[in-house]
Amino acid sequence: MSRTPHFAVIRAPGGPSFRFRPRALAVAAVCLGIALGTSVLLIGSGDFPMSPADVVRTLFGHGSPADSLIVNQIRLPRVAAALAVGAALGLAGAIFQSLVRNPLGSPDILGFGQGAATGVLAVIVLTGAGSVAVAAGAAGGGLATGLVVYAVAGRHGAHGQRLILVGIGVAAILTGVNGYLLTQAKITDAARAVLWLTGSLDGRDWADAAPVIAVLGVLGPLVLAGCGRALRMLEMGDDAAHGLGVPIERVRLLLLTAAVLLTSLAAAAAGPVAFVALTAPQLARRLTRTAGPNLLPAACVGAALLVAADWVAQRAFPGHQLPVGVVTGLLGGGYLVWLLVTERKTGRI
Repeated sequence: MSRTPHFAVIRAPGGPSFRFRPRALAVAAVCLGIALGTSVLLIGSGDFPMSPADVVRTLFGHGSPADSLIVNQIRLPRVAAALAVGAALGLAGAIFQSLVRNPLGSPDILGFGQGAATGVLAVIVLTGAGSVAVAAGAAGGGLATGLVVYAVAGRHGAHGQRLILVGIGVAAILTGVNGYLLTQAKITDAARAVLWLTGSLDGRDWADAAPVIAVLGVLGPLVLAGCGRALRMLEMGDDAAHGLGVPIERVRLLLLTAAVLLTSLAAAAAGPVAFVALTAPQLARRLTRTAGPNLLPAACVGAALLVAADWVAQRAFPGHQLPVGVVTGLLGGGYLVWLLVTERKTGRI
């Protein structure tokens, strides 16, 4: 059960004041610490094992040339991509679930992940282009899907059950489109696309990680600092938010655009990794024990989840690596079944 949140206030001398919830900040810090600690272990494991101390020393520029090559050029880009993708999905999931006021409102279910996949598949199948074009295709596909869902749901339906139902329908259509695109691809391109569709961090380099890191660095502070309060007001309903001075349509459109971009570029970096965006906000809410979007804790939980899932994917079967999307799908699928049962018992579905 959610409790009334306790806020602490920091007042700048002669300037603005900032409110924060100590427990939420503590949860975010612990989850970020878990994510970074797991990242160090992940970087240090493999065919050339390294101790955590050697990894940290190398990251700070004091390792040998061989260690620097292994850490900074081979393993760090993959881990950085995992951290950024997990954080982006956690943040996007928190935005979607808060806007629709439903724990089932995530990019996986609303069709935005499938839209990004359609854009990427179109780029791979039609041009066989590299990372920059793939990122552009994912962003374009996700934004186009967002426009379609928003237009069909209508301005006054861009929240709640209608948006979820429209998103499920669009996701079903795009799944068929993606299947058709795969049948039209060359064998090599189809194999590349199928691996991407499972959600994989294998072979990721800085070119793959850079777009999602950049959009997270720009949109993350914008959403957290500029829209967090408005999002909390929107959770109370449009009438209450309007009465409190929130420009409802403008804020909702801005938040939807930010969430779609975060989802799309996360998909470009690692494929449509399942269930992180669905699970991370709910885990964050339970850990903080407060209602509301919990944007920062959700982002940190998402980062920790994906890095941990990648560690499991690399270590579950010695000598054989699983795509990280397989691990998140297995864990997230069980969570979704539990969530549906819980929602049915409470009478919400």
